Amino acid sequence: MEKLTIISHPVLQHKLTLLRKKETKSCEFRRLLNEISGLLAYESTKELALIDVDIQTPLESMQGQEVKQAPIIVSIMRAGNGMLDGLLNMLPFASAGHIGIYRDKFIQNTVEYYFRLPKEVAGKEIILADPLLATGDTALACIDRLKQYNVGKITMICILVSQQGVDKLHHFHPDVNIIAIGKERELNEDGHLLPGLGDAGDRLYKTID
Repeated sequence: MEKLTIISHPVLQHKLTLLRKKETKSCEFRRLLNEISGLLAYESTKELALIDVDIQTPLESMQGQEVKQAPIIVSIMRAGNGMLDGLLNMLPFASAGHIGIYRDKFIQNTVEYYFRLPKEVAGKEIILADPLLATGDTALACIDRLKQYNVGKITMICILVSQQGVDKLHHFHPDVNIIAIGKERELNEDGHLLPGLGDAGDRLYKTID
């Protein structure tokens, strides 16, 4: 069974439409991606384990609940960094890691240029963030690396995905959940999502030629 959840909430779809628009400026694009990521934090953490804790309200003692083990948010650089603040705002108890991997079209393979995780990641849940899952090559390389560290459950959150990328990821890692707010029609010859929203990194950081 495909572990893909597409969230069709009206507020998310409204923000996605604004994100897609060509005329949306970088500052607005960053704000929208931040807001969307914060909302996606709810869906990506709904199965976190809780523990009972004794607390004191201003009026009386009671038993509350807290997250048993904080997840680790891992950004796939550079576009994933645009999601990081939104996720950390909603999950301030989480720690964060970064993976820099890109697909080199000349050597037809992925290249890792940066990798940094918090200490003691074994067994801990991972929220892997990247706005777009297109060919799936970069996400696949990141998950391969994460599993070398014996991490726990991995949930990947995206804005948009392709069926091709989902199929490739689940072929090699059927245990990984994917959460997104849209599945695109197809990929073009350059591996870009259509209709898509363009290059998320370029739009985030205003590096479009």
